[in-house]
Amino acid sequence: MAMNCIKSLRNLPVTGGLGSSRTFAAGAKAKKGKGGAAADAPKQSTLSKEVKSTTVVGANILKDGTDPKILPDSEYPDWLWHLLDKKPALSELRRKNIETLPYEDLKRFVKLDNRARIKENNTTKAKN
Repeated sequence: MAMNCIKSLRNLPVTGGLGSSRTFAAGAKAKKGKGGAAADAPKQSTLSKEVKSTTVVGANILKDGTDPKILPDSEYPDWLWHLLDKKPALSELRRKNIETLPYEDLKRFVKLDNRARIKENNTTKAKN
């Protein structure tokens, strides 16, 4: 029964929808002269100047709420400015003396070292 339905669907003509036909946008005018690469180069951005805003547009998640206001830098917690700081890699932490590492770096070393050992054990188990 299902095969008959599939065979009948294959024989149906495919149309573009509601009597529409595909059209193309008006053709671009042919470039005259020797434009070369200079004509193909991207134009300078019109948004090169810094835009000053008082609200964070699009950050509102409430139905009846408004966008939050941008506060001065002094109003935000100190840890916020360190979120994007580069953290040392495992190879760099291995080169340092573990006993002199700060607590945060030591925690990172233990986490990365455990992760590396787990990956190494998994690859040796997969080979066997």
